[in-house]
Amino acid sequence: MVKGMYEYPGKKTFFTGLIDTHAHLSMLKEDEVSREARVRELFDAGFGCIVDIGTEADDLSLRMADFAGFEGVRFAAGVWPYPQAITDPEGRLSTLEAQMAGAPRDSLAALGECGLDRHHNRPSAGADLAGERRLFEGHLHLAEKLNLPIIIHSREAFEETKAILASHSGPRGVIHSFSYGLPEARDFLNLGYYLSFTGVLTYKNAFNLREALIFAPRDRILLETDSPFLAPRPFRGKPAHPGMVLETYRCAAELLGLDLEDLKSRIAENCLNLFGFSSNFLS
Repeated sequence: MVKGMYEYPGKKTFFTGLIDTHAHLSMLKEDEVSREARVRELFDAGFGCIVDIGTEADDLSLRMADFAGFEGVRFAAGVWPYPQAITDPEGRLSTLEAQMAGAPRDSLAALGECGLDRHHNRPSAGADLAGERRLFEGHLHLAEKLNLPIIIHSREAFEETKAILASHSGPRGVIHSFSYGLPEARDFLNLGYYLSFTGVLTYKNAFNLREALIFAPRDRILLETDSPFLAPRPFRGKPAHPGMVLETYRCAAELLGLDLEDLKSRIAENCLNLFGFSSNFLS
């Protein structure tokens, strides 16, 4: 067994059908085993699907070279709003579109992640907010052009995010790692977006997230790890990997009053509706 994996009795029963809708596989920690070995063991244990998320304009081909051999891995490509990217949004978007043009379409689940981050990009620190908005809006235009759903990063930037999304009615998508509360959840849902919850849902003080999850229609929720970040309890503080999404499923099932297997089926249906996954992942 790969070090760090769960050792549940009947492990395959627990992992069968799980979907991690947002993970950064290329960022997973390596020690005596490779990232590919960790992913392989998950699928050997019955894991359903992982959406591997892009953050750089030119990282798609590298990620596909490492993980495209896994039938259960799908890819998203996007540019996270880091300082160098938001000072050259047009250049980054041109590179991104070229990378996507060279990728097999059936391997692409979505565009992203992309969006706004007021935790890192602060006006007081001189961040190029105009460039950040152009980068975000460029992703929305590209999502419409390619007819792909979009994965939104929004941190401490609710009003700005909402305003930009409201002005682009074409794309469908998900607010990944939802970090706000019930009023914000309502507004994003009214705009047609899904909400995706990480392991933070399991934290004792995450009352706002639990309230938002319970409020959201069950056909508009997704679950993710954001690996290697935001590990759920009881692994908080450790590097996350996609297998840890099981703890978030368990927490969400309890909050929603659902059997774990019923929640797996619900999330799989939601992924099918948003990302167009093969119905094979429903079993």
